[in-house]
Amino acid sequence: MTTSNTGTGDVDPAVRAELARLRESIDNIDAAVVHMLAERFKCTQQVGHLKAAHQLPPADPEREARQIARLRALAESAHLDPAFAEKFLNFIIAEVIRHHERIADGGLTRDGISRS
Repeated sequence: MTTSNTGTGDVDPAVRAELARLRESIDNIDAAVVHMLAERFKCTQQVGHLKAAHQLPPADPEREARQIARLRALAESAHLDPAFAEKFLNFIIAEVIRHHERIADGGLTRDGISRS
């Protein structure tokens, strides 16, 4: 199979079909990732409300360090760059902490709706 870099559409139909199949898989995986993140944030918002009710700090550096180490190990076993996995988790953790701070300040309801 050969492909063209001209962008004129003269790509082998078998290549187009394979691209379409792979892209459909990517789209399905992306949808699953979004739904899993939504479920994760539902849980972390419950944690935020529990922390706020008991005057616990929004961040838990020890837990975060354990989670990062755990995710790096999972990434290695899945043949995913552990540094990428750590960056991804750090991004999520930062958002979770931001939510927990808003919950503690009374600015985020149990269902994740902003009061401001």
